[in-house]
Order: sequence, then structure tokens, then C-alpha cells
Amino acid sequence: MKLMGLDVGSRTVGIAISDALGWTAQGIEIIPINEEEKVFGLDRVAELVEERDVQGFVVGLPKNMNNSLGPRAAASQHYGEMLTDQFGLPVDFEDERLTTVEAERMLVEQADTSRRKRKKVIDKLAAGLILQNYLDRHGKLTREK
Repeated sequence: MKLMGLDVGSRTVGIAISDALGWTAQGIEIIPINEEEKVFGLDRVAELVEERDVQGFVVGLPKNMNNSLGPRAAASQHYGEMLTDQFGLPVDFEDERLTTVEAERMLVEQADTSRRKRKKVIDKLAAGLILQNYLDRHGKLTREK
């Protein structure tokens, strides 16, 4: 079952896709959005759902370090509701604390990528980490049963 991972921000949504077996996640693109103007990029998401035969979504949930939910988490939950309304596919949420920090660290360590170049790829890398964490956790749960 192919899943789409989404790292929802106020200006972009990073997109990742799993392989059909649900083992690996690959960041594929960044969709520009504008929350203030109610532009959420769902047309492009629809194209990707069709092209990639996506059967569910995993949306990053940016919890605070004390495990509470703030305004960004509410925005991610709202995005998940829009996905459910438009596509009728299951939506799960994955704690994404520190995934953007981890993604940036990976980019700096691996290639000493410039700040401008990092900005262009960090959201899709974060989406890949969110989805991979979800796949790893759910694969482990499935194997333990």
C-alpha cells in the first residue's frame, strides 16, 4: 500500500512517497502553498495521488517538546481534514518533532549544502523522514503481532 507523507508548513508542503511494500520513503517534491490566501496545493496533491496510486496519507504533526499541540499542529490537523474531505483516503498523523532539524543536520553533514540550497530541499527531506518513521514504527508493530 503506497502512502504519501506530508510535511505541512505555512508556505510549503514537502511530499514523500513510500514504495508499494511500505518499507521505504522517498521525498519527491515541495508544493508551494499560502495559508493566508487559502491556497493549499491540493490540485498538485491530487495529481500525485493519481500518478503514484496513493492509498493513504501520513501528515507530520508538529508537537511541542512538552507533547502539547500548538497552532502549527492545528494547521496540520486541518490539512489532514482537507485531505480526508477531498480524497476519502485514510489520514494518519506522525509526531514530527525535530524532523526538520534532523533533515537540516543531514544536509549539512552529507554535502555541506549551502543555506539557499538546503531551503529548496529540506521540506521534502523532512516529509521523507516523517513517512519513514511512520513506516518503521508500523512495520515493527506488524512484525510483532
